[in-house]
Amino acid sequence: MFDKFKNRLEITGTLTTITALRISAGRSNEPIGSDLPVIKDAVGQPLIPGSSFKGALRARLESFLRGINPILAANPANEAEWAITKERLNGVDGIKNEVERELQNYPEKERGSQRDILLTEKIIAETDLASLLFGSPWVASKFQVRDLTVKSESWFGQYQERDGVSIDRDTETAAEGKLYDFQVVPAGTQFEFKAVVENSEAWERGLLMVGLHQFETEQIPLGGGRSRGLGVVKLEIDKMKWIDVDGKPEDLLNYLKKLVHNSEDPSIYQDGKQCKDDWTEALIQYLSENISKDSVEQVSSGG
Repeated sequence: MFDKFKNRLEITGTLTTITALRISAGRSNEPIGSDLPVIKDAVGQPLIPGSSFKGALRARLESFLRGINPILAANPANEAEWAITKERLNGVDGIKNEVERELQNYPEKERGSQRDILLTEKIIAETDLASLLFGSPWVASKFQVRDLTVKSESWFGQYQERDGVSIDRDTETAAEGKLYDFQVVPAGTQFEFKAVVENSEAWERGLLMVGLHQFETEQIPLGGGRSRGLGVVKLEIDKMKWIDVDGKPEDLLNYLKKLVHNSEDPSIYQDGKQCKDDWTEALIQYLSENISKDSVEQVSSGG
């Protein structure tokens, strides 16, 4: 079903490394340099991939959702645990064949337009909550994060080198020939954070607020070496620009006009920070409706 523009939330801020950060680029083949360098941009400055931030955020929110009800967040790493497997989508008794059978109830001239509508409705109905926001093989993501680029005023052009060693589990001593060094981005380095979520439901924005709050309170580390204390980061949100034009074509036309003229007129946006409580409440209400009877009984029994 062809989508239409309904709403957009733009989030900008600063991500600061509280402890040293290591997002590895893999083992280096260079004769001189660190064994395990960090990811860098084209000019050699540190970079945090948007996928790293998004993946850490998704993993934390999925853990929360599974704590409420396991079916609310499928396991993206195991196809057998997806909300919709390939077999469920394409199999003999799959969704696509269900749609084809239902289309027999429509006049032939309407079947082409109805096919996509019915397929979309069935896929959305069976998709877990995490995938509705973050995407899956069958649903596009509503949430996008740009690669986080370093703020030049916080970057002095130097990395730190740390030594590492593999431990022999039998002798509990350093394994012979297993010394290595790795690169880290120093504590106090700041990165620009920019993210967008489009066509989201209120509960989805509430879920996102919960996840971002985890970054704001230093609860989600990034990169490797986290057991050593690396990767502690803090997000400070500067602006949350929110626009909702669903069912308001005049507002959409005004929004497009301002975009074409590169207008920064703040009147076309609402302050999303003022909506956080409403979105969070919408999430709580939505999740309350999705707690199964079995989940309630399990919580009550302490299981």
